[in-house]
Amino acid sequence: MDIFTAEEWQAIFLSLRVSAVATIASLPLGIFIAYILARCRFPGRDLLNAIVHLPLILPPVVTGYLLLITFGRRGPVGSALAEIGIVFSFNWTGAALAAAIMAFPLMVRAIRLSIEMIDQGIEAAASTLGASPLRVFATITLPLALPGIIAGTILAFAKAMGEFGATITFVSSIPGVTQTVPSAIYALLQAPGGEARALRLVGISVMISMGAILVSEILARRLARRMGS
Repeated sequence: MDIFTAEEWQAIFLSLRVSAVATIASLPLGIFIAYILARCRFPGRDLLNAIVHLPLILPPVVTGYLLLITFGRRGPVGSALAEIGIVFSFNWTGAALAAAIMAFPLMVRAIRLSIEMIDQGIEAAASTLGASPLRVFATITLPLALPGIIAGTILAFAKAMGEFGATITFVSSIPGVTQTVPSAIYALLQAPGGEARALRLVGISVMISMGAILVSEILARRLARRMGS
């Protein structure tokens, strides 16, 4: 426990909190969007797909600035939310929002690919036996897509842990409030003699991200084997 200072532990725990909230909050919408893109054909589908993947293409600073002018206290959405006590700008909740948006494309893509691999004949057979679309989704599509859901969820968590550009632009880097591990590393690299402390945070960041990816692979494979048997 003496390896890190109190401020560094704050950054680590805040990163875990932000990543967990960002992942859990975006998961229901991620499953819904992935299902629509995988199964539905409608005007504007390509546009929706482009919007979902836009954070992967835009510079993170641009995404953070768009969040700031939209969800800031003077933004059209942020000002309305502030009246009911919901504040995103320069708050840890804003860091979670930025992380969720940046990680969302990875989550949707993994879940969408998993849904597309499901044999639609199974779903059609359930429908002909009288199952409603909602029941088919809940009892067939969702269980069969679980490997992709698990993979997408953990990959989104790992991506959220490493988010920097959009977060620092939207909520800045306030120690104990919005300073996550990436922004703490950046701050240490700007300070004389901070390289050693930054390297420790780099190490814990790599460990958490690699651990998340390994857990994702292990759980997805075990679930796929269990479902296959």
